Amino acid sequence: MLAGAVCGVLLLAIPAVAQPDFPDRSPTLWSEHTIDLSLAEAVALGLRRNYSIRSLKLQRLRERFDLRVAQDRFNPQLKLRATHTFSRGSTDRTRASEAAPTVSVLGEYGTRLELGWKQQLNASKNTGERQSDGLDLAVIQPLLRGAGKDVATASLLQARLTEQINRLNARASVSQTLFDIISGYHGLLKSQNQVVLATQALARTVSLLEVNTLLIASGRVAEFEKVQIEADIASQELALEEANNQLETSRLMLLKLLALDLSTIIRATGTLDVTRPEIDRYAALKLAQTKQPQFLATMLQSEVASINLLIAQDQARWDLSWVAGVNQLREQGTQGGGRTWGSYTGLKLEIPIADMALRQGKVNAQTQVEQQALIQQEARTDLERQITDSVRGLSTQWRQLQISQRLTDLSRRKLAIETDKLNVGRSSNFQIISFESDLRAAEDANLNARISYLDASARRDVLLGVLLENWEISLEDF
Repeated sequence: MLAGAVCGVLLLAIPAVAQPDFPDRSPTLWSEHTIDLSLAEAVALGLRRNYSIRSLKLQRLRERFDLRVAQDRFNPQLKLRATHTFSRGSTDRTRASEAAPTVSVLGEYGTRLELGWKQQLNASKNTGERQSDGLDLAVIQPLLRGAGKDVATASLLQARLTEQINRLNARASVSQTLFDIISGYHGLLKSQNQVVLATQALARTVSLLEVNTLLIASGRVAEFEKVQIEADIASQELALEEANNQLETSRLMLLKLLALDLSTIIRATGTLDVTRPEIDRYAALKLAQTKQPQFLATMLQSEVASINLLIAQDQARWDLSWVAGVNQLREQGTQGGGRTWGSYTGLKLEIPIADMALRQGKVNAQTQVEQQALIQQEARTDLERQITDSVRGLSTQWRQLQISQRLTDLSRRKLAIETDKLNVGRSSNFQIISFESDLRAAEDANLNARISYLDASARRDVLLGVLLENWEISLEDF
């Protein structure tokens, strides 16, 4: 269940446009096993059960472990190596055992410290048994390739940036899935209301037929007059069948998004109330530049490309390292033994000559940096375009909603007046049927305008990167 109340961006009372006259759902449309579902409950179910989100959680386990591996690079690394062999020849038989644990540590300036201990045991029929053990300590300090803190820690910084990008991508994925659930819920709510509107229209036409039957019986209307009404009834029945079919499609779509059994009968209990938030395009653009996951991930990709270029340039250098070490060896056996020690220091140089792979790495990394600069410019332009379209689109949809509501009210009033005129013989069935068709079209337009505005509001929150915050959803587990 979501923590806290549902954010007021989507479901608030509308100040300027009156709420449409959508009556309660007819109980005959639902079975006694119908599950009522609010939008908040649908979102909570989706966050727990949606297939994409559950798959994303598994993916994030792998990605977080990748960061742990990169961080572990600077921790002591222990290796254990052991051998035990038997050999037989024409003159002798031998048995040899060796154990050699090694510990190495990589410093943040590229310095590598290696400490190893080796114990050997050799036994043969002719020479007897001989045992030795020794300690070896070595220090390797790169002077060119791999030298310096920037180069030595580049892979760790790259892994941390990659983890930030992965988190942003996960946030974007969850936001899109949340929007799909909200849109699917709105789709079910729309389908339910379409069934209600179609049922009401059919009931009004049937009522008109009953009135005409009485008028025909009294001789005030000719028999053929009811043919128009019967044809309109057939049309309304066809529309009701289509509405019921769309209701089933919307139900299955939402059940799939919520990963519920497709045989579950659910009913959306949300409302179609909307509000008009005041949106400033410049403020919205500034907010999106600090919140939108896709935009932020694109900005970070540029830093990753720069690190790749640093690594590629470093790989093209000569491998010059200072090496030093000390060792100690103790031997004992049937023929005596002793202890020795030694030390060494020097330089190690490796020069790549005509290695095109190194040049290839530099060229690839350099072009990636330049490409990312272009991608960043395009991302800024595209974000500004999307924000501008979203703000303008919401304003347009708000005006369309106002117009459709006014049209619905006038069409309903027009039909009522014409019905009163029919009762006193001053109108015709044709006029009533025509006005009924106008009212049905206006109700459909108003319903579509409300659903479109709700979806557009949620889509705007996705674009701004605030949809999860508005729903008080934390991604600490991702």
